[in-house]
Amino acid sequence: MVKHAVTKETSRKLYRQLYLIRTAENAIRAHYGENEMKMPMHMSIGAEAIAAGVCHALGERGQVFCTYRSHATYLAKTEETDDYFAELYGKVSGIARGKAGSMHLSSPEHGFLGASAIVASTIPVAVGVALACKRKKTKNMAAVFFGDGAIDEGVFWESWNIACLMKLPILFICEDNRLAVHTSGEERHGYRSIVNVLKQFTGNVFESRTTDVEEISAITKKAMRGYAEQEKPAFLRLHYYRYLEHVGVNEDFDQGYRSQKEFIQWQKRDPVLLQRKRLLGLGITEDAIKKEEGVTDKQIAESIERAKKAKFPDQKELFTNVFYEAR
Repeated sequence: MVKHAVTKETSRKLYRQLYLIRTAENAIRAHYGENEMKMPMHMSIGAEAIAAGVCHALGERGQVFCTYRSHATYLAKTEETDDYFAELYGKVSGIARGKAGSMHLSSPEHGFLGASAIVASTIPVAVGVALACKRKKTKNMAAVFFGDGAIDEGVFWESWNIACLMKLPILFICEDNRLAVHTSGEERHGYRSIVNVLKQFTGNVFESRTTDVEEISAITKKAMRGYAEQEKPAFLRLHYYRYLEHVGVNEDFDQGYRSQKEFIQWQKRDPVLLQRKRLLGLGITEDAIKKEEGVTDKQIAESIERAKKAKFPDQKELFTNVFYEAR
């Protein structure tokens, strides 16, 4: 655990984000069986500290993309839940009027430029945004989140290469749970360490197994300083454990590709509980923490209620804002 190097209010803010993400996803788990959210869900439970820590460090200037496991990143960047849940319920009041669903969330006004269901597809787009930031001298920084399965795609290597070559302001955030769906890295890679390979390029490379949101924020800020001082993009390999199945709201330890024993070890360092414990250590009372949690609980419950009551899109919406070729 890093030495406490942020204000008490910052620690509280980071906990509110972690709690928001965890509680929103637990609410999905609670309601998913009602069959009103008619779409696949790729849950972020276990990875909350990565999204919250990175997005906090980036601040408002961060221009973020991510993969289909997008809930944590979206909530960390926006902290809103009305449009979010409306989209998950397929309602016209949702982020994309009910047409994007869980895997294609976006909120450009908050710097969350989009998610995609296609593995590695947002990586080159983020590089393009980084190039635009550099050309326009905006002082913004692009960041793209992806799973370790994305590093098996050629476009990842092309993107990392050109980012290093052109000295672009971008962070490559690898949320590494050691699995591409159900297949481990050892079964997929003809090299031992992605970190050692990427260090042969001219970018900065960081790796951590921490679940501490403040430590992840500190690592991100160090990566950002590396660009400010040396014009070096950065690759951050941040390990975590995916608590639930690849897609869905249940556990899957009965399928034989991973053990519950490993999960229990990671759960002892649960990112939400770790930050809650920190708040107590800072002298914030249990009652004060529960009061703030209650505010978030109420926000999520009201968002779900509004989403359930909202209207579905009209049939005419089917081709609105969608590119298609008439035949």
